[in-house]
Amino acid sequence: MIASNQVAAADYFQAYSVVGLLAVVGVLFVAFAFGAGRLLRPVVPTPEKLMTYECGVDPVGEGWAHTQVRYYVYAFLYVIFAVDSIFLFPWATVFAADGYGATTLVEMFIFLGFLTVGLLYAYKKGVLTWT
Repeated sequence: MIASNQVAAADYFQAYSVVGLLAVVGVLFVAFAFGAGRLLRPVVPTPEKLMTYECGVDPVGEGWAHTQVRYYVYAFLYVIFAVDSIFLFPWATVFAADGYGATTLVEMFIFLGFLTVGLLYAYKKGVLTWT
């Protein structure tokens, strides 16, 4: 009994040693690639190379740009509805299972209620108006 447990533990840790060895090889490969790149690249700093690059256009103005918060709010609303769609697909598969129909239906309406409250709050604050 003890010998079979030791064999099972050895197999268990051997599987993790393979994963650890693979992680070490991966880190060494990345370190070697970065080191080779540093040694092989030419280093000729010129004023043009040290200038900020903006999609092929010479930079104009200061480095700080003001961005309106509403763009982030739209991104946040997108994330909320993307998460909603991610939860809808598994819900649809569980909904069809025997014995889970009413429970999953109530849970989904609670979830959609939270999303609706968030959307109504954003609408009331005027976030959804593009001016």
